[in-house]
Amino acid sequence: MLRKEELIEKLQLEKHPEGGYFKETYRSEILLPKSVLPSEFTSSRNASTCIHFMLTSDEFSAFHKVNQDEAWHFYLGETITLHMISPEGEYSQVSIGNDFGQNETPQFVVPAQHWFAAEIKTEDSFALVGCTVAPGFDFDDFELAEPKELQQIFPQHKEIIQRLTR
Repeated sequence: MLRKEELIEKLQLEKHPEGGYFKETYRSEILLPKSVLPSEFTSSRNASTCIHFMLTSDEFSAFHKVNQDEAWHFYLGETITLHMISPEGEYSQVSIGNDFGQNETPQFVVPAQHWFAAEIKTEDSFALVGCTVAPGFDFDDFELAEPKELQQIFPQHKEIIQRLTR
């Protein structure tokens, strides 16, 4: 298997603001006008977008949310633990990977407007996944959590928020 540095170079991955590395691999040419989108969208959006996303064990994907459902597709590497907090404050987690005997799933959809963060617990490792959103991603739809603000909204999840925010 390729080392993470080789994959970063081969796939032309760049640092992501939430943590990890990414490269957009697809952006639909179909444009959805603002008039057909829910009110949280500030302008038209491409119908769909996809990225490669690599997470390494020496960092984490910090809590953030987007306006779209986000589908995660596992490709290779170690298991990712995905942590989610619903708008109503319900915490859940899922293991994204390919060890079906350990109840891992190779594909998972994070619902729109859920705060979510991800980490790899195996030392000196990484995971490569794909992430797909529809309507397509725009950084206007992305909100990186401020630790104190998110802890005020969800004080019952203070510890996980503190651990997985910057």
